Amino acid sequence: MALPVAEWQGRTARLWAALEPALRERLEAASLQDAVRLGCDLLRKEEEEAALVQLCHRAPTDKRPEAASWYREQGNREFKRGRYQAALRLYSKAASHELPGSPEVSVCFANRSAALLHLGHFEVCLEDIARAESHGYPDRLLPKVLLRKAECLLCLGRLQDAQDILRVLESKIALDGVMTPHLTRLKKLSQLQVKLGEKEKCPEPAGEAHGGTQGEPEIWEENNKISGASSSLSLSFDAERGRHLVASQDIVPGQRLVKEEAFVSVLCPGESLPLQKGDTAWDTRATNADLYCHRCLRQLLASVPCQGCSYAKYCSQDCAARAWQQYHRTECSLGALLLTLGVFCHVSLRTVLLAGFAEVSRLVAGSHRGDKNLQSPEASCKPLSEAAGAGAGSRHLPGCDSSGWYQSSYEALFHLLPHTEQHSPEHKFLCTLSVVALCKQLQAAGLEAAVLSQESPQQWSKPKTCEKTSAELSPELKTVAEAMLRHVLQLQCNAQAITVMQELGPGDGAVVDKKPVRLATAFFPVLSLLNHSCCPNTSMSFSGTAATVRAAQPISSGQEVLHCYGPHWCRMRVAERQQLLSQYFFECRCPACLQELESGVKSAVSIRNSFCCPKCQAPMQGEEDTLCCSNEACATSTSRDHLSGRLQDLQQQIKKALDLLRVRKADQAIKMLLKCQMDAGTFLSPEHLLMGEVEDHLAQVYATLGKWQEAARHLKKSIEIVEMHHGPSSVETGQELFKLAQILFNGFAVSEALSTIQRAEGILSVHFGPQSAQIQELQEMKACLSELPRNILQRT
Repeated sequence: MALPVAEWQGRTARLWAALEPALRERLEAASLQDAVRLGCDLLRKEEEEAALVQLCHRAPTDKRPEAASWYREQGNREFKRGRYQAALRLYSKAASHELPGSPEVSVCFANRSAALLHLGHFEVCLEDIARAESHGYPDRLLPKVLLRKAECLLCLGRLQDAQDILRVLESKIALDGVMTPHLTRLKKLSQLQVKLGEKEKCPEPAGEAHGGTQGEPEIWEENNKISGASSSLSLSFDAERGRHLVASQDIVPGQRLVKEEAFVSVLCPGESLPLQKGDTAWDTRATNADLYCHRCLRQLLASVPCQGCSYAKYCSQDCAARAWQQYHRTECSLGALLLTLGVFCHVSLRTVLLAGFAEVSRLVAGSHRGDKNLQSPEASCKPLSEAAGAGAGSRHLPGCDSSGWYQSSYEALFHLLPHTEQHSPEHKFLCTLSVVALCKQLQAAGLEAAVLSQESPQQWSKPKTCEKTSAELSPELKTVAEAMLRHVLQLQCNAQAITVMQELGPGDGAVVDKKPVRLATAFFPVLSLLNHSCCPNTSMSFSGTAATVRAAQPISSGQEVLHCYGPHWCRMRVAERQQLLSQYFFECRCPACLQELESGVKSAVSIRNSFCCPKCQAPMQGEEDTLCCSNEACATSTSRDHLSGRLQDLQQQIKKALDLLRVRKADQAIKMLLKCQMDAGTFLSPEHLLMGEVEDHLAQVYATLGKWQEAARHLKKSIEIVEMHHGPSSVETGQELFKLAQILFNGFAVSEALSTIQRAEGILSVHFGPQSAQIQELQEMKACLSELPRNILQRT
């Protein structure tokens, strides 16, 4: 959740409504500095602080050994059922709740190593065994773990290391008769040494589009004026569009334009159930917080838990150490408050921690000397053409240094527009009280010195605790609060969602279905230079905390480089787009919007996603509550609400069918989806996007049954509808073709598979680059098919 929880939003709204009119007027007109000062005065009331403390109890992040014990028991149950992936995640949850250095945490790592062994992740299994040993794994249980270690080493072909472990085991078993049951297993492992010596190492699972080593390296020449940008771009400015990027030469589709590491990113926790009364039950579902590293956003296999809280989890000890040093030493004890106040508050805190107090205070002080310019910083700047020839002493765009270099820095981030005067007073009040509450807790917890970078590393690990949080904020923390308030307001227009393609279902089928999921919220100063268009000429992808922008179509020299902020002309009507874009405080005048607004013609989205007559299947028409059949001979009419209700019921039925597929009841899922398809055909346009979704789901179910021809038939129908909505070169079409290629490959339809692979490769390489994971998989399929005997290729 970007904003604070609903209860805190409601409480601040009631407090705002109860203020004296004169005070409300002062707050509405207040600068960021004055807003913080007034917010400190208003948050003195103990009941407001008590209410926030109460809300924090619903999202605890402290370590709870009773929770660890419960998760470990659940993991043991799943392990006994052979559900090793579920057991793996439950053991990880258990480890995050155990106290560091305790024998119990060593048992969690040891149990998790057993699940990893069954899943074939031998290297990671060895890492968990090492963790178990370093945390004091009980000596009486050590033979089991050593056997596991020997088996991993054998599977990895490390025979000498395995023999060394086996010798240790032999001596332990010889000394203790209780351990003789392990001897049989030991002998079997010894006999397998030679057989397994030549066995290939099992590959570790690939992460989410990390990029690979195959494929031709991309030609890249970095811009000498904009960090992370291609030399084919230039930074420009005008009063209407502000700072923006323009092509300085002709650009071809697929060309990489920007690659930038986020200045700051915070994982979006995802949905999770709160603890029940009495803390007797915990949520076993895996959320983003369980699946991805809290620092680098890589996919987790065996997480390394934070030693101070149960929330933060990392992909390695190195990531954990770096996060602690950079920001988590301050955030650790504030986890529940940060979850309560929302991701935007969390991003704002982490931003100032990464920037450092010296830089924060310098820029905040500078803003006091020129508040009006910082409300609209470009207003004081000369056009770049003038500035370039005016010498080194001339004023450049905010974020640029004295030589005109724009880099992904805190200074560039600080100068992103906060639109202070355009936010609603209620929203600004909510943000102010939230930031002040967070800074008061920093002070109460004894973390002020850490925030101001005045402590030595030896003092970081044990923050002080304090019951009272209503003390006056220090001048330094007021400066921090002002910067944080600025960043929270900036995020409404400049937050960038980091997305990842996440697998639907168990992910163990021959055809993998994925959907984009919001993984984190981040600040990208260079990406923020891209203006919006509902018909953009670029495509964006992510790898960990890095974003890459590519040209999605030819861009001529002098043309502006544009990105879509979410509302796309292929996905929604102009009225819906304009409403969603209102949060950015501008009215979109891109070609797609102008065409729909000026022509008055019904958009293609409306036509394709329209209802049809339940009697004769002709299109229904009308903008009011009552829709009429366009076939005069039929003249059927019905209410829009009635048809919308049928659509919602249909979507619920589709969801139930997919739930059946997830529990491997494919036959029942097919019956339900075919019924949904029949029902949809009675009142939805044949081109309706939901008709394509049903075809896609049917293809998925038939693929799980190995009925490749049937799966391909349904997916081809889905592709026709997706192409109609999104275009033949869209990323959506590319993803569907990727799935079709998998189906045709598994169904041994060689020539058709090769042609589909070629088309999918051409589209996806434009959007994700030639070294993306999907492109590599397509190339592997193509290589495999190309190596088949010529007579087989000719027959297929």
